[in-house]
Order: sequence, then structure tokens, then C-alpha cells
Amino acid sequence: MPRHPAILAWLLLPLFATGCAHYRLGTDSAPAFRSLHVAPADSRIALPQGAALLSARLRESLLRDARVELRPDLAGADAALTVTLVDYRRELAAARADDTGLARKFNVTLTAACTLRDSRSGRILWSERRISVRREVFTDSGQLQAEYQAVALLTEALAARITSDLLENW
Repeated sequence: MPRHPAILAWLLLPLFATGCAHYRLGTDSAPAFRSLHVAPADSRIALPQGAALLSARLRESLLRDARVELRPDLAGADAALTVTLVDYRRELAAARADDTGLARKFNVTLTAACTLRDSRSGRILWSERRISVRREVFTDSGQLQAEYQAVALLTEALAARITSDLLENW
């Protein structure tokens, strides 16, 4: 055992510090395309303003990430993404204590089908890839108001998941 543990600690410090020398904040993955055209989202479900909210949130999410450049037209983009809302489910999660026939909480799930095409080669990279998000909705302030507020949160979460799937290479 060394007589001066502080000296030993100072001698070993550079050894431990080199492990963090190459650490970089954020992700190092690069997508297979540099520019992307995002078509306005479509909807096959009865969810008012769902497609418009998703389109806006998806563009915001991609702009915030900044690994790809968004292009307004298909001609100047390396890849094209189309998103269609295909499912909205509401499942009873908890009933009210005073009336078991009424719901207090729902789990709502929003699902989109995404198709990603390489514009340069015409090759389809994703074909109808299903991406889903789920939220809890408490109906204490009324079911209609609670679900209306949940749609904004669902589309934001769905946009984040689509962005992650687009840009991350796992």
C-alpha cells in the first residue's frame, strides 16, 4: 500500500480521464440522405386536424434535429416521406369510483403508416412502416376536452418517433 494515496490518485487520474476524451454530445449517426421532402400527412381516420397537426409537428421535429435539409418540392430532395394516419384507438383504463359505467381514464393510441422513398434511385426504403404512440387521457374535465388536448400531445410524440426512426441508425 503506498504511503501517499493522494499521489497515487493524481497519477491514475489521466488514465481514467482518457476514457471520456472522445465523447461527443448527441448522436453520430448520419442518415442515408441529406435532403428530405415531407408530403403533407394524410388521414384515413376520423380525427379532426390530426393530419395537419402531425404535418406541422413532424417538420418542426426535423428542423430542430437539423441532420437533414427539408425541401419544399420532391425534385430537389434526396428522399421523400409520406405519412398517413391509419388508426386511433381508445381503450378503457379506469372507471370512475362513483359510477363504474363511466370512464375516468383512457389509453389512446395513434398509429401512422410511413413510406420513405429514395428519390435518386426510386428505391423504397420503408413501405407502410407502422409507428404508434400511446398516451393516458384522464376525463376529469370532460372526455371531449381531454381527448382534444391529447391529440396535440399524441401528434408531437408521433412526430418525434418518426424523426428518430428516420435519422437514427441502430
